[in-house]
Amino acid sequence: MKTYEGKNILILGLGKSGFAVSELLLKLGAKLTLNDKKDLADNEHAKKLDQEGVRVISGYHPVDLFDKENFDYLVKNPGIPYENPMVVKAQQKGIPVITEPEIALSVSQAPYVCVTGSNGKTTTVMLTQRIMDRYLSKKGGHAYAVGNIGVPISEVVDKVTDKDLLVVEISSFQLMGVTDIKPKVAAVVDIYNNVHLDYHKTFDNYVAAKLRITQSQDSDDYFVVNFDQKDILAKEQALTKAKLVTFSEVDPSADYFIGQEYLESQSDHKIMKKSDIKIPGIHNQQNSLVAIAISKILGASDQDIDEVLSTFSGAKHRLQYVKTYNGRKIYNDSKSTNIEAASVAIPSFDQPEVLIAGGLDRGFMFDDLVPLFKKHVKAIVLYGETKYLLADAARKAGIKDIIIVNTLQEAVPRAYELSDEGDVILFSPACASWDQFNTFEERGDFFVKFIEELKTK
Repeated sequence: MKTYEGKNILILGLGKSGFAVSELLLKLGAKLTLNDKKDLADNEHAKKLDQEGVRVISGYHPVDLFDKENFDYLVKNPGIPYENPMVVKAQQKGIPVITEPEIALSVSQAPYVCVTGSNGKTTTVMLTQRIMDRYLSKKGGHAYAVGNIGVPISEVVDKVTDKDLLVVEISSFQLMGVTDIKPKVAAVVDIYNNVHLDYHKTFDNYVAAKLRITQSQDSDDYFVVNFDQKDILAKEQALTKAKLVTFSEVDPSADYFIGQEYLESQSDHKIMKKSDIKIPGIHNQQNSLVAIAISKILGASDQDIDEVLSTFSGAKHRLQYVKTYNGRKIYNDSKSTNIEAASVAIPSFDQPEVLIAGGLDRGFMFDDLVPLFKKHVKAIVLYGETKYLLADAARKAGIKDIIIVNTLQEAVPRAYELSDEGDVILFSPACASWDQFNTFEERGDFFVKFIEELKTK
């Protein structure tokens, strides 16, 4: 708790985590300067921090500040690239550049587990939190889902006790700025190429960032890893000192695996029926396996697991069931910000699909989706910067009904027109949201709104 007392710390980027970690550091006795390139003159959080004694500098990056005074740490917003001039200058000065989890987890009285991955980490965290909360509530404790899931760890960490558990979703961006976090259980759901390469530059860099999750673990800890991704598995085995626990979609020699009818393990055999899991898709069976593995390590029972997996209806914007409208089941998968995520969502249903897709053009082709389009998609509605690229993939798949529009608002009623009773209408963009929306959450909320508006058409 004394690590940051009296330290001179620069917070780079306000945002949700920047505000939360500033409040925490003030309680820990640090001296703070906050800098954001955006103008914060009318920002309520900036005003509050200013009143609490934080020096707030906004509208530009004061790189010369590093020549005028000494900083002990730079705490940066995870999304800010390392090429940022403030970060570059700090590194030149030998100042440690860290992210919010490094600080928050170092002062946590509660034990914590960390989950990362290219896809599926949010659902896995939500499942784990619910299972563990059910288990811990019998002992007077609670589990909290925090981190990249949208609740900064710093908001919660001073409220928890050693009876509680933090279930931390941690991104590669956040992991780049940690040095000694030591989760009791760490888990990597999966790692795919073509994800965040604009930030990490190479796939090797991306993998190395993800594997920082286990770098400080020791033989008393556990590392839950994907048995099916052999190249990544070899790197994990070479790096970790923790006990390795494996899971697999296909291989019954893994510690936890998807059997013919059940989710199974080597020790417990049949844990629960696949058909009893409420959220659809084999990828959600994999997410469930990871949550089961973590929860079993920490003492949860089959009853705790069954109760959660049979009732949990999905994380918002992640293959989220919206409603059934005139016999069509409608799903919001706005979190599908890349080809890999869409590749997971599209095969999740046995019914014919009308797919809505499109968004920011990051320079990728969509040929990897052609086999999935051919097998699962009866009609497709495309919008945004990538609409013509996706249309090319749809033509290669032999889809006859390919509709091109400009906006998501136009796409929703057109998709409904192409659907029949018994179909699935799936919004899985396969692209980032930033051509028309600020975030994938905003995009998903608008999709749900446009679905509700179908009633009036």
